Amino acid sequence: MSSPSSTPPWNVRRLPRADGSVFLVTGGNAGIGYFVAEQLSATGATVVLGSRNPAKAEDATASIRAHVPGARVRAVRMDLADLSSLRTVADSLGVDRLDAVVHNAGVALDDPPRQETEDGHEIMFGTNHLGHFALTHWLTPLLSAAPAARVITTGSFAAKSERLDLEDLQSRKDYRPKRTYGRSKLAQMHFGLELDRRLRAAGSTVASVVVHPGGALDSLTPSRPPVHDRTAAARLSAAPAALLVQGKHAGAWPAVRAVLDPAVRGGQLWGPRAFGLRGEPHREPVWTHLTDTAVAARLWDASRELTGVDPGALLG
Repeated sequence: MSSPSSTPPWNVRRLPRADGSVFLVTGGNAGIGYFVAEQLSATGATVVLGSRNPAKAEDATASIRAHVPGARVRAVRMDLADLSSLRTVADSLGVDRLDAVVHNAGVALDDPPRQETEDGHEIMFGTNHLGHFALTHWLTPLLSAAPAARVITTGSFAAKSERLDLEDLQSRKDYRPKRTYGRSKLAQMHFGLELDRRLRAAGSTVASVVVHPGGALDSLTPSRPPVHDRTAAARLSAAPAALLVQGKHAGAWPAVRAVLDPAVRGGQLWGPRAFGLRGEPHREPVWTHLTDTAVAARLWDASRELTGVDPGALLG
């Protein structure tokens, strides 16, 4: 990798080539994940969409091929809410190495009642955090086989005002959907940073980076039928919001930069430049509550117990 000082200024519309690389994007069939996959496909890399819905994955791959001529894109079935199903993901990729995985897929519920995964975990915490925690474990051999692989964990601006309740990670005592979602994303961000600390301690060539998309609205997102349809009415009604937030195509920029930019380093946080809500991607200071390594270590231990796997066990 070239040094940061020798690299040209980052341009979201002129991405560097990544021919020969293999990238996996969880939840790549919709939303921000779709645009991460579409943009990475334009670099010449092979992009694999992780999706639990084969029909939606087929629509997404067709759309990417329509917008990126010659795109090397395909899909694998993956259900982050079913931990046992993740054991076979690495084999289903059919590759001997993985240059990056973007942990993007997620569940966000707005209303009660509280729901659970196949494994009996609260569905947002179980899918958004525990699913990616376990997936990282199973992907570690492929990531370690690449020269300088990256694990990109997509957090959320919603996590900035939240704090984890380590005594109630499953929100059994006091379930509030929006708060539970924010905490699930905070757990992901803690995981991404703790993972990098453990990677560095093990002398691994893999790096872990945390990103967030800022404010990303469907109504400001370009149409990609049948993946996403934006009506003229929706576009007009959302025009005032464009002063503060952006579409999901732009929400993908921090993750795409974290995958491709040689100047990005493990343990960093990347998000939109303007107030953390919109604009081109830039490095921002790690939020103060994310620097609490004791909380991160306790979360790691709890996640290991809940999933039955340990991503750190394969690093040595």
